[in-house]
Amino acid sequence: MQITRPRIVRITHRPSGEVIAEGPVGLWGITPFEGNLYIRRRYLKTGHLRLNWIPGLCIYKFLYVWLDLRLPDGRRELSIGWLYWLPNPLFFFIAFRPAVPQSSPVLVVEEVTE
Repeated sequence: MQITRPRIVRITHRPSGEVIAEGPVGLWGITPFEGNLYIRRRYLKTGHLRLNWIPGLCIYKFLYVWLDLRLPDGRRELSIGWLYWLPNPLFFFIAFRPAVPQSSPVLVVEEVTE
């Protein structure tokens, strides 16, 4: 019997090398949904994501706010991600989780081995 390990992904900010998140793929880790990655807070590896309070509205997922990456050296990546602040209860797995697009040109999403 072969035992499989869970897939682990790392999300890195390409220009700075800052690791944004690293964790297992799945409902209780980093959840892929509609081409985006929703990150459970325990798998966030940076403390530099900040709400910029610019709201957005999705007609079926409801209200979100954008997140900026503000690095200690003063560099900023504006609107790199978002957070569903008032989510549709049917999508509980995205509620209050920071999210980033899988295909962003400023992010590297890679599978890692432990």
